[in-house]
Amino acid sequence: MSQNAFLQARDVSKSFGAVRVLHEVSFDVYRGEVLGILGPNGAGKTTLFNMISGDIKPSGGEIRLGGTALGGEPPFKRCRMGIGRTYQIPRPYSGMTTFENLLVAAAFGGGRSERDAYAFCAQVLTECELASKANTPSGSLTLLDRKRLELARALASDPKLLLLDEIAGGLTEEESQSLVALVRRIRDRGVTIVWIEHVLHALMAVADRLLVLNFGEKIAEGLPQEVIANPEVKRVYMGVEA
Repeated sequence: MSQNAFLQARDVSKSFGAVRVLHEVSFDVYRGEVLGILGPNGAGKTTLFNMISGDIKPSGGEIRLGGTALGGEPPFKRCRMGIGRTYQIPRPYSGMTTFENLLVAAAFGGGRSERDAYAFCAQVLTECELASKANTPSGSLTLLDRKRLELARALASDPKLLLLDEIAGGLTEEESQSLVALVRRIRDRGVTIVWIEHVLHALMAVADRLLVLNFGEKIAEGLPQEVIANPEVKRVYMGVEA
């Protein structure tokens, strides 16, 4: 495992009672890189995210961020350390406007003052193409805009590491392409991204490398085209159109 990696996972395992969800998974993610994570349902992908974000603790192994071992810090402290994440099902504060959702994330997730948060959130709204929806109650947004808001809320905490959990799921081809362009812009300004996604063409358009999990174990890792050509990956993804 390279000591120069920004995010390091070494032999990370997780069990819930007798059920083993992840078993000794190791990988590196370098600054400014996009690592895509593939795997069928139940492969352990979201469990891995939950351990990185602090929602659950590993049963074994170690996770490091910027060379610092992550211990028992709760999610809000991980957020202050520079880890932002989205969820597969968007979780906006539906009674608040789009802009108010971002202010909460900037103030409590990013630790910004009220004055600083207003200016920063206005920039994030523009970047995520939500400026025209700033005063719209988040509960009335379309699916695409809820996905954008989910991403914008993560960005409002000004993360160094961004965890994306199936951000393109449920979108049309055109909507997916719009979101891919946004993720690419975020990457281009230096944010390190780990992205779980079932929409393979979206992931292939941005990811520098792919990691594939199956039944809690890593079965492949490497350049996207090489991983997709891997016979074991093809077997696991039988019937899924690339």
